[in-house]
Amino acid sequence: MEFNLKIGMSAEKSELVSENNTALKFGSGGVAVYATPAMVSLMEGASLAAVDSHLPSGMTTVGTALEIKHMAATPIGMRVRATAELAGIDGKRLTFQVRAYDEKEQIGEGTHQRYIIDLVKFLQKADSKK
Repeated sequence: MEFNLKIGMSAEKSELVSENNTALKFGSGGVAVYATPAMVSLMEGASLAAVDSHLPSGMTTVGTALEIKHMAATPIGMRVRATAELAGIDGKRLTFQVRAYDEKEQIGEGTHQRYIIDLVKFLQKADSKK
């Protein structure tokens, strides 16, 4: 199956840091600053947004690998944005360059891989584990 994807496709997602997305709330740390799992989720969301609308009906992507650095803390009340750029296509495996920024500086970077799936087949396989 042919996919309508091109290197360089990109998207951005953002969110406000609140008590609900801190390391303390996630249980990933004991400090009320933006949580690494929240940053990763934002990066994955930007990656998803970069390509999913270009896939045929019934197809989507799932995250399969992450190599991420969280380099700076962001306090409650600041906005964080994540960018994702499609950097590699290997069949159904997609590689993204991802970055995150708060209002002052870059706070994270890395690579994220996603895999193109047929949603119905994927869910059938997952449900077969029951």
